[in-house]
Amino acid sequence: MSDQKHTPLYDLHVELGAKMVPFAGYAMPVQYGLGVLKEHLHCRAKAGLFDVSHMGQVKLVGDDAATAMETLVPVDVAGLAEGRQRYGFFTNDAGGITDDLMLANRGDHIFVVVNAACKEADIAHLRSGLRGVDVIEVTDRALLALQGPAAEAVLAGLNPAVADMAFMDVATVTLNGAECWVSRSGYTGEDGYEISVPQAAAVDLAKALLAQDDVEPIGLGARDSLRLEGGLCLYGHDIDGTTTPIEAGLTWAIQKVRRSGGDRAGGFPGADVILAQLAEGAPRKRVGLRPEGRAPMREGVVLFADADATDPIGKVTSGGFGPTVGGPVAMGYVDAAHAAKDTVVFGELRGKRLPLTVAALPFTPANFKR
Repeated sequence: MSDQKHTPLYDLHVELGAKMVPFAGYAMPVQYGLGVLKEHLHCRAKAGLFDVSHMGQVKLVGDDAATAMETLVPVDVAGLAEGRQRYGFFTNDAGGITDDLMLANRGDHIFVVVNAACKEADIAHLRSGLRGVDVIEVTDRALLALQGPAAEAVLAGLNPAVADMAFMDVATVTLNGAECWVSRSGYTGEDGYEISVPQAAAVDLAKALLAQDDVEPIGLGARDSLRLEGGLCLYGHDIDGTTTPIEAGLTWAIQKVRRSGGDRAGGFPGADVILAQLAEGAPRKRVGLRPEGRAPMREGVVLFADADATDPIGKVTSGGFGPTVGGPVAMGYVDAAHAAKDTVVFGELRGKRLPLTVAALPFTPANFKR
């Protein structure tokens, strides 16, 4: 992994006994001594600390930054209140999702967090698409995520002000002596925080959090099973440039003001496709899937309407064992005619057709602090 980039916490991961793997150009911890199953369950029960410093952090500076950003995303950015954050995505001319991201109004700038594998392309896209806006990549800060029902109590031990934050609030907070940009958010389905911390202070902050009895380090393996149980999309798997937000079940992230009849309807790439699907429905839908038995159905499994059908109706895009659920779970796309809850479809696994039942998402209820 000598050609892989290191986050500021790399040496700490090694010290903690992490198994390191290549991920999006970085050497990242996939698991620690507890193992994926116990890390997953610990995060659901107490609190887990994730290193997400490989993700891109970007500041958009300019009087019209929010309005300009609306030309690239189908999201209400101009109406986002100071100190608040929301989920969004870049779209292409076909209505596909080229990356998903978080947007925060931090008063004098819009703060954007993008996926690691897409960050170079995303930053180039921002620079070419936003006129009169300074697009500044933040390269001197790490990014940590503290997730789980004990996250509030743990972080409040460093600064009580974080307990007053609600889901999707953002604030500048001093933690362990460092000025941190904190959002009450995450990608596990649990309550928690994402913390942008100066690189020089990142290891000390991580150690201060890990010193708490309720906190364990969590790797990419449990991060994936947690977000899968939470019904949350992974870019490049459940969503990509061929997947529209409507097909992906992300309609909720397109606010009314950007929809047909809204004050700022359209004006983003692929608006004609996306707004038409909003009105008329999409030809396929992302659904939860519960395989029968104990065998997981993983990404790429082709789905059929019955055990003897010759034409596929969709495929699995994420799948594995759900430790909280206690059995295999999956997500995927099926044509609209087979997307209703409790519909039985069949996945082809090692030459056999095995049944799965269409299920509501998420598999594990969200635990956000509203």
